[in-house]
Amino acid sequence: MGINLVVAVTDGDWFETLRRQPDLSEVNFWAPSAKNFRALKPGELFLFKFHAPDNVIVGGGIFTYANVLPCSLAWEAFGEANGAPSEQEMRSQIVKYFRTDPDDRSDFPIACRILTKPFFLDEPDWIPVPENWSPNIVAYKTYNTDDAEGLRLWREVNERFRRRPIPEFTENQPRFGVPHLMRPRLGQGAFRLLVTDIYERRCAVTQERTLPALEAAHIRPYRDGGAHEARNGLLLRRDIHSLFDAGYVTVTPDLDFEVSRRIKKEFENGRHYYALHGRRIKAPRDALQCPDPDALSWHNENRFRA
Repeated sequence: MGINLVVAVTDGDWFETLRRQPDLSEVNFWAPSAKNFRALKPGELFLFKFHAPDNVIVGGGIFTYANVLPCSLAWEAFGEANGAPSEQEMRSQIVKYFRTDPDDRSDFPIACRILTKPFFLDEPDWIPVPENWSPNIVAYKTYNTDDAEGLRLWREVNERFRRRPIPEFTENQPRFGVPHLMRPRLGQGAFRLLVTDIYERRCAVTQERTLPALEAAHIRPYRDGGAHEARNGLLLRRDIHSLFDAGYVTVTPDLDFEVSRRIKKEFENGRHYYALHGRRIKAPRDALQCPDPDALSWHNENRFRA
């Protein structure tokens, strides 16, 4: 079975804003839509082209994750990696696409497609779109390497990597140019989206579901060797996240929520949190995405103020 590739339409401002930022680990290729994106599996190639009549592919990345988010949270998760210099500028672009009143303060839903290891081709390396590309396409078209056009496109992209090697795209190939899935590595923004989804947009402790009040917490911080992975994440209400990072609360390897006695001792407060002490957290449905007991033990032993 072949590998899918997507060619999606973007505008020059998004492209130019991002290619001027060095060392981006991830970008958000967003669209003004409330529909989720299901055309690719993680590890397949997502490519982007300019609007017609500039029918050339100018960059891409490894597709990692997709979700629909309020635009404010997309900005919070990805910032300028959304392809805009400010949140206000991003909102202006969204308003333009939704064709609504510029003063509309709605938190518009947008479809987020997260790409890791994005690349932006120099003009001499731009790739003509496949011959069967229709000028009427305004969103994207999917190709497959089992088909002639899809295979040609895969090879064209790999030829660009041969000229300017990018390890994530060329490592561990059985031979040069053979279609294969990449190995996407989640960034901070993609981690936020993934954890939000697997906890069904509810705080693991309180079941609060007001999305702007929720944050994806690392059990073992990234700076201390923790990874941007589902099993190293908890979706927590903002105040509980702050207490978790500071060590005033924890989750045991048995998934019980515990509150330190130091909250009362140091702040003469905490009645609300002590009411949650001993509560079993709501874990993800998929056992493979449940919190890693080793990471929880690390937090208990190295962060929790017993």
